[in-house]
Amino acid sequence: MRDFRELKVWEKAHALTLAIYRITRNFPSDEQFGLTVQLRRAVASIPTNIAEGCGRGSERELARFMSIAGGSASEVEYQLRLAWDLNYIGDEMYRKLNQETNEIKMMLNSFIHKLIAKS
Repeated sequence: MRDFRELKVWEKAHALTLAIYRITRNFPSDEQFGLTVQLRRAVASIPTNIAEGCGRGSERELARFMSIAGGSASEVEYQLRLAWDLNYIGDEMYRKLNQETNEIKMMLNSFIHKLIAKS
């Protein structure tokens, strides 16, 4: 077992989650049960799956949960694009959050490749 809090990718995913929770407070109220909740669930799923994978007993299981986290990051990437297209977030915020999401995806992919190489 690993301590997920020691992983840089978890730290970045947690920070992204906090940022997205903050910005979605400003989404229109009619999105409360739509894009707001979808985006929040997807972004929270990233650090959640990292943490769960760290609690598993093998590198193979950890790699599987990192892969699931990567899928959630791709979901966030699309939902951010949708929020930007709907003018719920501005250009600068979109670029910043999109860049952070892509950095997390790259870190997850790198970690997965390292775990697979150990197997």
